[in-house]
Amino acid sequence: MPLIIMTGIPCSGKTNRTNELKKFFEMEKGRKVTIISEEEMIQKAMFDKNNFYSDSRKEKLIRGDIKSHTQRLLTQNDILIIDGSNYIKGFRYEIYCMSKLYKTPQCTVQCDLPVEHAWLWNENRSMDEQYSREIFDALILRYETPDSKNRWDFPLFIVNPEDELNYDDIYSALYEVKAPKPNMSTQCTPLSSANYLYDIDRITQEIVNEIISAKQIGIDSNIKIPKYNVTVQCSGSVPQLAKLRRQFLTYSKMQQLETEQIPTLFIQYLNKSL
Repeated sequence: MPLIIMTGIPCSGKTNRTNELKKFFEMEKGRKVTIISEEEMIQKAMFDKNNFYSDSRKEKLIRGDIKSHTQRLLTQNDILIIDGSNYIKGFRYEIYCMSKLYKTPQCTVQCDLPVEHAWLWNENRSMDEQYSREIFDALILRYETPDSKNRWDFPLFIVNPEDELNYDDIYSALYEVKAPKPNMSTQCTPLSSANYLYDIDRITQEIVNEIISAKQIGIDSNIKIPKYNVTVQCSGSVPQLAKLRRQFLTYSKMQQLETEQIPTLFIQYLNKSL
C-alpha cells in the first residue's frame, strides 16, 4: 500500500486529519484505506496513556507492533495510514526502509500546531483522554520534527489547523510517481554464497563489540573501527545496539551483498538509527 505517516505533537489533530484523508481516498478515488492507530493499540494493550508514555519498554512494544502490522499490510495499490505521534526520526527511517523494500511510495503529513494551542485542546478532552502536564511537556521535548531534506520524511506536507489538506498533491505523491527503487540496504535477492549469513553475523558482531569496548573506556562518539575503516557517530546503549543489529540482520539476510559492503551499510544504518 502507498503509505502515509502522520506525525505531530500531542493534540495537534492527527486523527482528525487521518479520517479526512480516509474519506477523500475512499469517496473521491475509490481506494481502500487501512489505518494503523497507535492510540487504539495502546488501548488494546490496556495501557493507561500517561503511564504508557512514561515507560520506554511499553513504547518499544507498541512501536514493534506498528512495524509488524505495517510490514504485513504494505501492498502497491491501497492506502495505509500510520496514525500516531511517530516522534522518533529513527522509527520513521525504519518505516521508510520497509517502504523501499516493498517498492511502495510514501509521504509524511505533519500536523503543525503551537504548543499552547495543543495544550488547550488537551484540556478540552474528557479526563480519561487527557495527557498529564508532565507527559505532555515530555512528549514536546522528545518530538523530532520531520525535515523534507531527509529522504525518509520526503515528500513532507505540513498542515495547520486552519488549512485544507492538499489532497491532490498527496495523491500525486503516492500514485503518480515511480515506485522507489530498493537500494543496497533493502534489495531482496537470492543468496549466492553459503558463507553470507556467517559473514554478516560475524562482521556486525565485531563492529558492535568494538563500539561496546570504546564505550567502556569512555568514548561515546566518533568511534573508529580501524579493521573496516568506518566510524560510528555515537555509541548507543548495549541493548539498543543489539536491537539494531538484529533489525539489520533481518533486513539483510535475503540480500545479495558483497562482503566488503557489509561494514559500511551497517554503520550507515547505525548512524541513522542512533
